Amino acid sequence: MKLWELSASEIVTDIKNRKISAYEVTKAHLDRLEQINPKINAVVQEMPEEALKRANMIDKKIQKNESLGLLSGVPVTVKVNIDQENYPTTNGANINKNTVAKENSPVVKNFIDADAIIIGRTNAPSFSMRWFTKNQLHGHTKNPHNKTLTPGGSSGGASSAVAAGICPVAHGTDIAGSIRYPAYACGIHGLRPSFGKVPTFNATTGDRFIGGQLMAVSGPLARSINDIKLSLKALSKMDFRDPWCIGGSPENNGFEKRVAITYFPDEMQTDPKIVSKIQDSAAILKDSGWSIEEVECPSFLPLADINLKLWMAESSTLKSAIYKEGDQEAIFVFEHMTERCGDPNLENIMACIKDRAKQIRVWSEFLGKYPLLICPVSSKLPFIDQLDMAGKREFDEILDAQLTQLGLPVLGFPGLSLATGIENNVPSGIQLISNRFREDIILAAGEIVERELFKPGIAKI
Repeated sequence: MKLWELSASEIVTDIKNRKISAYEVTKAHLDRLEQINPKINAVVQEMPEEALKRANMIDKKIQKNESLGLLSGVPVTVKVNIDQENYPTTNGANINKNTVAKENSPVVKNFIDADAIIIGRTNAPSFSMRWFTKNQLHGHTKNPHNKTLTPGGSSGGASSAVAAGICPVAHGTDIAGSIRYPAYACGIHGLRPSFGKVPTFNATTGDRFIGGQLMAVSGPLARSINDIKLSLKALSKMDFRDPWCIGGSPENNGFEKRVAITYFPDEMQTDPKIVSKIQDSAAILKDSGWSIEEVECPSFLPLADINLKLWMAESSTLKSAIYKEGDQEAIFVFEHMTERCGDPNLENIMACIKDRAKQIRVWSEFLGKYPLLICPVSSKLPFIDQLDMAGKREFDEILDAQLTQLGLPVLGFPGLSLATGIENNVPSGIQLISNRFREDIILAAGEIVERELFKPGIAKI
């Protein structure tokens, strides 16, 4: 096995046992980056010299028998919408190309404190507004499994990098599915953590408005559940710059192995292949001692409505920047979303905040009865790349297909996009949801399904 094929967990173990060096691992992944990235354009800001310097530092710590972090020697990537000292926080836009961070965001700091090695920064659509990844500054990211399909967005560069073997773990952000959908589209796993689990703050942009504050999170993408668990633990270290961060999860006192499954939430027209994967996963969990019930879960529709209105209310503050950037694809998305969501006035925003509390109560009660919900990530298999630009009808069909992704951020609950297979170069996956700060439940279930159904590998490019 080549070093760039190793999981994060394997890298940590082998480095600590001195079977391999951090320098060797980092060099192997940098070589993979150089070889593969021109074909997929996942990493758009590279830092080979800095990465190798960090690797040498970790190797010296080993030689001195100093303690090592959770991700010691693991090559990782960071999305371009997160502050990293001495690099521009572009968020995929030309107008931000000179917005150079003077300090690390909590995510980057936590990676560094865990002895991870950041080898590059990954692409995102302009202003992170699409489930596709293309912009005028950094270009077009491709899906390593199938270049006719979207790699997802907005963390499309992150998912593409992990699927291509450039790194075993990548950072992403999620306000409307931007971790979960790219993971789904690229045949890997992606975790949207509970709100307040992973600290986040960008000094370059300052504090966000209410939509971003309540719904946007950072989380990991990886090719194994074990790597998701490991990186989540590293990323969850407390940082006081984030006033919403709780500094770790409450004590988990076990849980009832009771699973609710739904194939067609709110009458979604779910693809039969996705239905089949939910059935397969449920059967695996049942064989492992979990009770399974097909149920009608609370509606995602009011959640999606709240999400879009709060998100677009915040995005309206970027209107002048979006038009100044001149990215016609971003402008199309912004205008159509604005038209769909209506006027982001105070009355509408207040109504959203009020209804959000009600929805959290409803869903908390449901997930108190069923600690785990399995449902689609999307009602459709990964979209043809750039499909949202085909017209308003196609755009609306895409939006409707993403209902379960849009809804979850309003609740602040964790959601795992679990890869379930790749057939004819088309990935598939399912979504696992649990109550706030119960990542342990969805990861326990995900680990069982991964072991019996599908273990993500590296795309053959």
